[in-house]
Amino acid sequence: MMSELKSRYEFVLLFDVENGNPNGDPDAGNMPRIDAETSLGIMTDVCLKRKVRNYVEMAKEDGEGFKLYVKEKAILNKQNELAYKSIETQNENKATTEEAREWMCQNFYDVRTFGAVMSTGDFNCGQVRGPVQFNFSRSIEPVTPIELSITRMAVTTEKESISQKGDNRTMGRKHIIPYGLYRMEGYISAHLANKTRFSEDDLELLFESLTNMFDHDHSAARGKMSARRLIIFKHNSKLGNAPAHKLFDLIDVKRVDGAQGPARNYSDYTVTIERDSLPAGIELIDRI
Repeated sequence: MMSELKSRYEFVLLFDVENGNPNGDPDAGNMPRIDAETSLGIMTDVCLKRKVRNYVEMAKEDGEGFKLYVKEKAILNKQNELAYKSIETQNENKATTEEAREWMCQNFYDVRTFGAVMSTGDFNCGQVRGPVQFNFSRSIEPVTPIELSITRMAVTTEKESISQKGDNRTMGRKHIIPYGLYRMEGYISAHLANKTRFSEDDLELLFESLTNMFDHDHSAARGKMSARRLIIFKHNSKLGNAPAHKLFDLIDVKRVDGAQGPARNYSDYTVTIERDSLPAGIELIDRI
């Protein structure tokens, strides 16, 4: 029997990228996402959720109850159909939407964690509001994307080789950020968790994913990405003991004193937590 969540949580994840593109924008030629007004780097919530899903898929490859609803090449209406077939096979009665919704929460980790809209197609599994939510990540300082020319010593087709008279070199573009330290803030609702059956074990798997996901997501495009610090605020009640924004304000990330030039390493920053200002009923857990 999985233990239910008895506490509300908020957390801050600090991670960085070195010589890579953390989250390209397909509407801008896959350039790194940037706030046009501040030049701060941006990563979407769904980008990080994808990395969490990928880690869970590896960590719980054979684990019952840890299927993934949103994954590569998945057909969501087919995923919904699984619930109806399983319930009707066991009960020999037509499944209801509520029964299907419950089955999806029990069997799909990302449904009970992030929620899902499953009310499409012929197999209506309802909608689930997930207890875990991520904000967009933002870099601590403005970032400067660089567009680099790259050369490939091959062509795709024989026709291209003939047209280039045997010179098979082709040119391309690669977008990187030399360095950026990003901050992501997240929320975990105990009230919603108990509705979706998101348990203490699921919570630990989430924190494990956040601290390890980049180590299993390396690619030439993303460069060197690393989780640097995970700071968790645990309330001693389900409803919480302080507003989330006041807890987030206790964490200050800034350049080290006397730093000059652009940041190129995590050591160029200092992270300060006002532990003496923690509200009553809040436990601070510092990971990584």
